[in-house]
Amino acid sequence: MEHITLLIGIVIVTALVFDFTNGFHDTANAMATTISTGALGPRVAVAMSAVLNLVGAFLSVEVAKTISGGIIDEGSGIQPEVIFAGLVGAILWNLVTWLAGLPSSSSHALFGGLIGATVVSVGLDGVNGDAIVMKVLIPAVAAPIVAGIATLAATRLTYRLGRDRSPEDTAKGYRAGQIASAALVSLAHGTNDAQKTMGVITLALVTGNVVAPDSDPPLWVIVSAGLAIALGTYLGGWRIIRTMGKGITDIQPPQGFAAQTGAATVILASSHIGFALSTTQVCSGAVMGAGVGRKGAVVRWSTAGRMVVAWVLTLPAAGLVAGAAALLADQGNAGITAVAVLAVLACGAIWMLSRRKPVDHTNVNEVGTQEPVGAVTAALRSVAPPPAGASSAAPGDTTPESTPEQPPTPAVASSTTR
Repeated sequence: MEHITLLIGIVIVTALVFDFTNGFHDTANAMATTISTGALGPRVAVAMSAVLNLVGAFLSVEVAKTISGGIIDEGSGIQPEVIFAGLVGAILWNLVTWLAGLPSSSSHALFGGLIGATVVSVGLDGVNGDAIVMKVLIPAVAAPIVAGIATLAATRLTYRLGRDRSPEDTAKGYRAGQIASAALVSLAHGTNDAQKTMGVITLALVTGNVVAPDSDPPLWVIVSAGLAIALGTYLGGWRIIRTMGKGITDIQPPQGFAAQTGAATVILASSHIGFALSTTQVCSGAVMGAGVGRKGAVVRWSTAGRMVVAWVLTLPAAGLVAGAAALLADQGNAGITAVAVLAVLACGAIWMLSRRKPVDHTNVNEVGTQEPVGAVTAALRSVAPPPAGASSAAPGDTTPESTPEQPPTPAVASSTTR
């Protein structure tokens, strides 16, 4: 086996940067509902999630094998610069959607980047179409639907079981349940998303003849990928946490518990069979299912619609950026240098834009600008009773106030004042 070259070293560093962005981009998957309901403080929540992401990275390598030897044909003649270009496309899409506060899929950004760069460099023969359909596209459609339906049923069952108990009696139990289920989601996230970076690094090592084809990720790859995603998770993607926790629907503790449990079940099952699905889509689907499952709750369909649009655009957008980067990187060392410089400048520009309206642990639970009431939301309000504990403070809402035994909470009240 050959030693690691400078180019492969650059690819490994870039992959770890992507893993870092994956961590802060997806922190919301595990902790948004826990933070929004107050079950855990923001800093404690992200610290716990980071540790469990690291632990989860050591539990399985099935998803890593799907990335390193499933989606891209190792024997098609792809070079390390192709993987580098694919990672650049994925990183830039992650940062753009983070800036917009949209919980899009880091996984699909990675897939799109790798596919786009491979198609430009070696053609369609370098992509395993069957693997993409069976292990990426079908799970992408099915997973959020399954998670949403499962969470809807779990939410209704949870409220039915607790209908004769006061919120004060169940508060501690739901808080403990939320913490446990959030921990499970974080562990599941580590088993799925950290492995994607392991697979990319292993693929780069294979293309550089450093390890044999079909090899498992070396231990140092597993450790470095786990640490990178854990660090990103700890820093917290506060913009996306706000959207997941406050922007889709107003989460109460029973809903948070149901959403996180349903999402963790789907993610762990997929990791076991090697489906590299999007944890973001699963958790977003679960949150929407929790909103539909609570009687009187209203899902903010305009926010959900923007999320779905981002999901649809992720693969092609990351692929286009990666394809352009691959076209430039194929020109040799000067091209690779140009891609690196442009990527750094783009990342810096996105960071500077984010500083205009910063979101961090101190204001993550504040509701941002008021969202206009869409046609779907208005129609649901006209036929559905108000959420438990909410008053009719929304413009144009004439429903009476809720029963006094359910005092309004800040999270619930936000649904009627947006």
